[in-house]
Amino acid sequence: MNTNLKKHELEKRLSLYHVFLSLYERHGDLLDSIFQLENLYQPSFTGVNLRYVQGVVDASSVYVITNLCDNQTQTLQQPQHIWTIGRDCSNGIWTDDRHLSRCHAAIQYIENQGFYLVDFQSTNGSFVNGESIYQPTKLKDGDRIRLGSLMFDFFLNNQCRFLPALPVDLLAQLIPIPIDVQQQGLSKHTAANQEQDEVANLDETVQISLDCAWGRLEYGRDGLQQQQKSDILDRFFQQSADSNCRWE
Repeated sequence: MNTNLKKHELEKRLSLYHVFLSLYERHGDLLDSIFQLENLYQPSFTGVNLRYVQGVVDASSVYVITNLCDNQTQTLQQPQHIWTIGRDCSNGIWTDDRHLSRCHAAIQYIENQGFYLVDFQSTNGSFVNGESIYQPTKLKDGDRIRLGSLMFDFFLNNQCRFLPALPVDLLAQLIPIPIDVQQQGLSKHTAANQEQDEVANLDETVQISLDCAWGRLEYGRDGLQQQQKSDILDRFFQQSADSNCRWE
């Protein structure tokens, strides 16, 4: 009798588990929203792990920023623009989650197209916004991704803006910059300006000397023969070339 009751209770729990699992797979985004609403009533988010992957595209490189690896925010660069995700430590994004396959999925960037999520025929599947994916799926800013039981948000950054300098009254309220750091910055700026001035002065000197030489040769004010003028001009150009080599 007790054995039958235990068996019946076990079957009941398994049945409830399958119902919940089916509901989660079909409406995972709804359950996530419920969990988020519950977190809104917490006094703070201290200790809450908000997992994410951010794809970044700038003028010089493409990379991702994520805190999925050891719960630490890291910048991950990959020459082929492919970031594999799984529980095996050989993956670019590795996390010890027993519901993940060894190499579960990958985020791939395709130039002029964007970031895609690719599932490697994983055991527990890959989902974007609650929908199971079987083909490479393009990701959008704010997508919710689930790999097995691992959930994280995907953010996309492909724009960069340069902000203007702050006014003096606001700078006075901020943390003061150490004097040595200011002097270091000023020294670099001054050295760069001096180098530009020296290059400009050198170009101007060479141009003035060249103009004077051409003037003397053209109008014959020095009374030299044509061959002598040609020799002087050749020597002048040779000296100018040697001066440029020393400068470089």
